[in-house]
Amino acid sequence: MIPRSLRLLAALVPVVAAAQAAPSLAVTHANVVDVVSGTITRNATIVVQGRLVISIIAGGAAPAGARVVDAAGRYVTPGLIDAHTHIASVANARRALESGVTTVRSASTPHYEDVALRELVRSGALAGPDVVAAGVFVTPDLGETILADPRLGQWVQSGVRTPEALRGVVRVNLDHKVDVIKTRGTERAGLPNTDPRKQTYNETELRAVVEEAATGHIPVMVHAHGDEGAYAAVSAGAKSIEHGTFLSDSTLRLMKAKGAYLVPTLTTLYDLGAPGGDYDDPVLTLRAQYMIPRANQTIRAAHAMGIPIATGVDTDYRPESLSRVSHEVLHFTELGFSPLDALRSATTVAAELLGVSARTGHLAPGMEADFIVVEGNPLDDPRALQDVLVVVSNGMLALNRLPFGKP
Repeated sequence: MIPRSLRLLAALVPVVAAAQAAPSLAVTHANVVDVVSGTITRNATIVVQGRLVISIIAGGAAPAGARVVDAAGRYVTPGLIDAHTHIASVANARRALESGVTTVRSASTPHYEDVALRELVRSGALAGPDVVAAGVFVTPDLGETILADPRLGQWVQSGVRTPEALRGVVRVNLDHKVDVIKTRGTERAGLPNTDPRKQTYNETELRAVVEEAATGHIPVMVHAHGDEGAYAAVSAGAKSIEHGTFLSDSTLRLMKAKGAYLVPTLTTLYDLGAPGGDYDDPVLTLRAQYMIPRANQTIRAAHAMGIPIATGVDTDYRPESLSRVSHEVLHFTELGFSPLDALRSATTVAAELLGVSARTGHLAPGMEADFIVVEGNPLDDPRALQDVLVVVSNGMLALNRLPFGKP
């Protein structure tokens, strides 16, 4: 039998060869933001070969034959990461990409569309964003999601309400090769007839999800606005708490002790309270008025404790969506984050949560070429992230609005 190390090396040979043979891209005259050190390399040239960044050199020249994008003194940051999405179509994935998001973690889709998108991006059929797929939501009532896999039909009558049923749905997801499991600790905020504080699953039930997911070596993300559901989820071993609006200090301390992440999706609460967007209901508008201040309190407390906080905006990027990762970054600065720390929530911290920090989340030679060009310095004014001019994802020039002038 061929040793595993040699098999892996053999698998890498065509990838490396393809990268070496691919036409290169050079972004010149760029001010490159290093989100690890907080420094900026001025007047740099970024050279891309295949899917990877080959070099970042101040004053460097574009290599012969490269496609050149002149940033003309604008700023380059790593592509943004949305750690909580529900993208289920190619068009919506494209909208996310054009907003500067080059990596997403799915928070479930109805019929494994996220798994399919992941594979399309990996194959090069789509530029991105890269997808960490969750598959089907592990929740009491599956509804139309039973059409995703006939095996889910066994829980139509009884619902997914026992540890055995929870393990069963997780196993179906594992068969579909998902990267993360999404379940819930509390009810939703985005429906007028549910209370987001009400607990759904207890610790024993959530532990069944975490243990079954562990058989596939994948983590669990748990929707939990309410404190009781969140505490049970962290105790059971959840990797991240999604939303976390009403978390107590005791739950936050437990998160800190266990290394759990918070993905507050604060922008979604602003969407609840605003006309249009993904939500437009008077009950939700009123709900947002008391949830936003409480969520702000939780985020400030979590940040002060050193709990890692990642950006996620809980949208599927449909045409009417108003939520973007750039908004989440701005909201974090309004709560006392430095612009650098807020940007790290959308890059390095989110990459660590998703388990992809070895290949994306910051810019350096050998990393995936996932980056964006914006007009101003986001370390001075994070609003610059709202107007993305260039997107490079997996080395592909996915969006280029430059130059503005007519030749």
